[in-house]
Amino acid sequence: MSAALEVRGLRIAFGAERVVDDVGFTVDAGECVAIVGESGAGKSLTARALLGLTPPGAEVAVDALVIDGTDGAALSERGWRTLRGARIGLVSQDALVSLDPLRRIGAEVAEPLRLHGIVRGRVARDAQVRDLLQRVWMPDAPRRARQHPHELSGGLRQRALIASAIAAAPAVLVADEPTTALDATVQARILRLLREIADAGTALVFISHDFAAVRRLADRVLVMKDGVVVESGSVRDVLESPQHEYTRQLIAATIHEPRTTVPKDSSPLLVAAEVSKSFDAVPAVVEASFTVAEGTTLGIVGESGSGKTTLARMIVGVDAPDAGSLRWSGQRRVQLVHQNPLGAFDPRWTIGRSLREALEAAGVPRQERAAQVAELLAEVGLAAELAERRPSALSGGQRQRAAIARALAADPEVLVLDEPVSALDPSVRERVLRLLARLQQERQLTMILVSHDLDVVGAVADEVLVMQDGRIVEQGATADVFAAPQHPFTRELLDASASARP
Repeated sequence: MSAALEVRGLRIAFGAERVVDDVGFTVDAGECVAIVGESGAGKSLTARALLGLTPPGAEVAVDALVIDGTDGAALSERGWRTLRGARIGLVSQDALVSLDPLRRIGAEVAEPLRLHGIVRGRVARDAQVRDLLQRVWMPDAPRRARQHPHELSGGLRQRALIASAIAAAPAVLVADEPTTALDATVQARILRLLREIADAGTALVFISHDFAAVRRLADRVLVMKDGVVVESGSVRDVLESPQHEYTRQLIAATIHEPRTTVPKDSSPLLVAAEVSKSFDAVPAVVEASFTVAEGTTLGIVGESGSGKTTLARMIVGVDAPDAGSLRWSGQRRVQLVHQNPLGAFDPRWTIGRSLREALEAAGVPRQERAAQVAELLAEVGLAAELAERRPSALSGGQRQRAAIARALAADPEVLVLDEPVSALDPSVRERVLRLLARLQQERQLTMILVSHDLDVVGAVADEVLVMQDGRIVEQGATADVFAAPQHPFTRELLDASASARP
């Protein structure tokens, strides 16, 4: 029996720079092969080459590429359009960019059904769309099908992408960081769904920096560094007995120790009193009350659509509450690090120009800006030459680090971070978290961290709010809440996060 997917000798270059070098692997029907590595390792480029979707300027060569019996190496663009969706599907990393902002979610999910003639007639397609959305645990599927991407949270958009990718039941499914924007409970469900899809006979290629997800889902794993596969084997062998030093470093970076230090007493910096916000008569945040002490970190956790991001936007001042109040102690410089860095940058500008604009707004003299741009990039682990690139030329992790650098350019007193490390590989995530901890100590920075990653929240937050359906259902010292959760939903979140660990 031949493999559903076979790749041999894949090479990708931009000019003289080879970024993927001699990558090869097979995936059988019913098998999941994961590809892991740091941002820029070549994971996503490899994934996109499997669908003929490498970016302009990329020179692609491959000794063999066979997809469900079809020779992909010889395909024209017209041939690829026939193959994509029907024989091989893609779940992209960046849901907001991948979904058409002018189309409703239902139309997006229905597109593969219509293009490949799988379901005919609007009524039948609408019914199939609802079934697909429910299969990926989309709440209130009929209403969500009528909404546009900007009306959905990051996690809900990601689920819509997965529904679209599996609509035509392709033989091969490429999932590029499919659980990046998902909270612990929904991530656990999506991983179970992907495993069910594989067990039913689909060949699954899973691109991820989340070793817990890889351990839970994959059968085999490839570790990439600088475009080369440095280690491969069964998940158990590679993750429990790594042979390559790079693999050992990546795994070590995923181990967190919960934050147990108790911050010194400090005065309240922000007091929220019964803050509420609705959109189109649908409550997003309901009577939220809490206090943020100066120099501390507040973590906000909950499922996608629970109101986390809406609460963060009100704290920053992007949205105004419908009721209640947010009272600051004096005038404060507050900066937001967005969940979606690609959408937050001007695509026409280089990263350096965006940082210089932020420094100009902060009052930094023109002659000092170039040096400070290089310093900011170095602080978040980016090379100075990346300042000359546009956002689209950076990997997802690099863009996220650049977004953090831009927020720091304004020398804020309060940093509100909406999923700031969700797109980062383990080692870079650790460097960014250490950077934030150092900045907090040196500048007495106050941070509000919105995240679905309970490990990250447990490691950096002093206090935590747990949100469900727009309400704060539990709050308190992080160590206390994590050790002895009182609300059933908090226990469910913690259980789902723990179940993905070794």
